Amino acid sequence: MRSHIPADIRPPFARYSHGIEVPPGHRLLFASGQLGIDPEDRVPADVEGQTRRCFENVRAILREAGMTLADLVRINAYVTGREHLPGYMKVRDEFITEPPPASTLMIVSGFAREEFVVEIEVVAAAE
Repeated sequence: MRSHIPADIRPPFARYSHGIEVPPGHRLLFASGQLGIDPEDRVPADVEGQTRRCFENVRAILREAGMTLADLVRINAYVTGREHLPGYMKVRDEFITEPPPASTLMIVSGFAREEFVVEIEVVAAAE
C-alpha cells in the first residue's frame, strides 16, 4: 500500500493518511459496521472498551479472509458524541499499523441499541 499525504494540503489531524493506493492485483474486503459487542452479547460500558471490541471483531473478519490489520486501507468510524473522540482515537491507534489507513470519523445521533457509542466499518486489500 502507498500512503498519499500531499504537501500542498493540510496534514492529517490525527494518525491517518489522506489517501491509500491499492496496487493492482489485490483482493478487496468490505466489512459491515462492527459494534462493541462480544459473542456472549456483552457490551462494554465505555467507548474504549467498545472500540477495542469493534477492532477485535474487525480483526476476526480479516483473519477469516486471510488478512490482517496491516491490510486496512480505510476506516469509517461513528461515535455518538465529541466526548468519545479521545477514547476512540487512543484505542484505534493501538490497532492500526503503518502506513495508517485513510479514515473518516463522524458524530452520529445513535445506533440500533442505546448502549452502543461507537461503530467501525473498514475496507481492506491484500494480494
